[in-house]
Amino acid sequence: MHIEFLVEEPSAEAALNNLVPMIIGPGISHNIHVFQGKPDLINNLPKRLRGYRKWLPSDWRIVVLLDGDREDCISLKRKLEKMAHNEGLITRSNTGPDGRFQVINRIAIEELEAWFFGDVQAIKMAYPRVPKGLDRRKNYRNPDAIQSAWEALERVLKRAGYYLSGLPKVETARRISGYMDPWRNTSKSFRAFRDALQEMVI
Repeated sequence: MHIEFLVEEPSAEAALNNLVPMIIGPGISHNIHVFQGKPDLINNLPKRLRGYRKWLPSDWRIVVLLDGDREDCISLKRKLEKMAHNEGLITRSNTGPDGRFQVINRIAIEELEAWFFGDVQAIKMAYPRVPKGLDRRKNYRNPDAIQSAWEALERVLKRAGYYLSGLPKVETARRISGYMDPWRNTSKSFRAFRDALQEMVI
């Protein structure tokens, strides 16, 4: 099996390069295609899916990953599902009679960095000066409820003495994801992503 990932920014690529092998294990190849932001991915998605439809092997799958960005996630997911359906592809949410599908659409709520807050232990391992018990503080207990999660992460790291001139998103994503354990993550949107990947390769 091979999986094609379509993501909106390089920090997502950096995180998935670490996380995907942890989730699906060895022996399954994958490729990550990075777009120039969320609008670029959405605008180009129909044409990209149309291209896949013409030659997609039966054991290939497509995963589209977008940030929620305070957008109505149900409407965003519906938009992605409709794009795939219009191009003749079967999504996980609308499987065929044999239960097979070609496309998974997933939303990081509200941003990729919320997934990092879902594993505070990984943040602490990547940045040891971050205070213990961060995940027990009111503002961080529910990772998917953190508004502007990347800005929240930047504040946490600055207070701990890191990146005083600004958060390098790709470097941070690469460092934290390298310590993440997909099975201890408390972010519901991350767990939905993880479980969908596992289901795909069973």
